[in-house]
Amino acid sequence: MHKTGWAAATGLGSLVLLLAACGGSSSSSNSAAGTASGTAQSTMSGSSAPSATPTAHHSAGPQPSTGTVSFPAVGTTVLIVQKSAIGYVLAEANGQVVYVYSKDTKGGSPTCTGSCATAWPAVTGTPKAGPADSFPGTFGVVKGAGGVEQITYNGMPLYKFAGAKPLTVGGNGLAGEWHVVKLSVSDISS
Repeated sequence: MHKTGWAAATGLGSLVLLLAACGGSSSSSNSAAGTASGTAQSTMSGSSAPSATPTAHHSAGPQPSTGTVSFPAVGTTVLIVQKSAIGYVLAEANGQVVYVYSKDTKGGSPTCTGSCATAWPAVTGTPKAGPADSFPGTFGVVKGAGGVEQITYNGMPLYKFAGAKPLTVGGNGLAGEWHVVKLSVSDISS
């Protein structure tokens, strides 16, 4: 048993000398015995001590293959069916509920511009249905003010209520002109 302890101490001493020769020690006041003792105590007590070996590149683990997971391209807005206080509604993937404006016409240009667009920003980007959802209508894009590509659902431009928290529908029915896009649980694929 005495021989095993001696072998461990010799191994730690060799490691300290190797590190000192390679510039692994940041302090010149530590003795070889003190460094080995401190390393051994830190390791045995379970505390995390700095690694005595050069750090290796750590991977986040197995990465998904391109055949099983597809990520939307930059500029894509994923739209999903989301349950809210008033039922299932159309929302962005982040839970932000989207609205249509009753002054807009199907297939026409968005009419909410200027100060209206400050309170009701356009939903922009390239539309993509969420992977678990199947929509009874269709998504599209229409040119809005300043050439912005605004997403449409069934030809109606989509907007967000500025400052609204995810899954809230406080803009529904405002001024009798703003309405959520109501959907149903059957629009969620299983």
